[in-house]
Amino acid sequence: MNILFGLLIIAIGAFCQSSCYVPINKIKAWSWESYWVVQGVFAWLLFPLLGALLAIPAGESLLQLFAANGKASLLTILFGVLWGVGGLTFGLSMRYLGIALGQSIALGTCAGLGAILGPVFTGHAHDLTSSVIIGVVVTLVGIAIIGVAGAMKASALPEEEKKKAVKDFNFGKGIFVALLCGFMSACFNIGLSFGEPLSWAETPDMFKSLPATLLVTLGGFITNAVYCFWQNSRNKTWGDYKQGSLWGHNLAFCALAGLLWYSQFFGLSLGKGFLAESPALITFSWCILMALNVIFSNVWGIILKEWKGVSGKTIAVLVCGLAVLIISTFLPQVI
Repeated sequence: MNILFGLLIIAIGAFCQSSCYVPINKIKAWSWESYWVVQGVFAWLLFPLLGALLAIPAGESLLQLFAANGKASLLTILFGVLWGVGGLTFGLSMRYLGIALGQSIALGTCAGLGAILGPVFTGHAHDLTSSVIIGVVVTLVGIAIIGVAGAMKASALPEEEKKKAVKDFNFGKGIFVALLCGFMSACFNIGLSFGEPLSWAETPDMFKSLPATLLVTLGGFITNAVYCFWQNSRNKTWGDYKQGSLWGHNLAFCALAGLLWYSQFFGLSLGKGFLAESPALITFSWCILMALNVIFSNVWGIILKEWKGVSGKTIAVLVCGLAVLIISTFLPQVI
């Protein structure tokens, strides 16, 4: 029962993350770089800090913890900086390969490498049991099937829409960018793996990874803030921040978007606390989160009628891919 409860918590966090772009679409008159860095203050600084505070026993502090584990803290932040590069290159993989192929390669690489490289980089390769490896492979198969459904959907578009969707198609460049994006995005879980010492023995299991999560998102914020402020200068959009009449409205939706985005990693931490009786599922939990993110993103696509008008065959392939991903979340437990 604890395992099912843990998976449910991770699923709720994934659903929240897949919903975070809904409030972003409500932001008015700001350029992408302006609202992206503002929502990042909430998603990557404020809410992770509040989450990390839950892990602190009486008489302790985060600064003392990070200072006492200086090497682990620096490595965790470093991989957070690299993860930030993954977020910035995600859009380029869509640009050069299209949504279906680009998303499948990027998310598939992120899911697989994140689950495998975390234990490998930190000297815990023995945690990669056969059940975990099989689970990773099945997850990649499910994401690939959804990619096929996306390609079928794209092929049914009129020629003008195809050119508009992938007007800068470049297979060689696209594959490189998508793989780079997937690897860099996987650095989040590698950072969490290096951050495992950043906890106290008295901290409940469900909160143990939250201090490390804070350092990873801090690193990601640094990357994104540098890029966004550069874009503000390049595009002359510093004036966005001077529109006082919009701050109340935009700040509220940025905060909501940030909360929804952070929920995936808060839920991951809480969920792992209930998976203690299954070490394989704990190792596989990153892959579970990525699989659920893909599932709920496509569910939103169905709700928002993004798949409207496609053939029944395409829908069948999509449902098959979603079913494979759902099955993959339980595999390490049943094998």
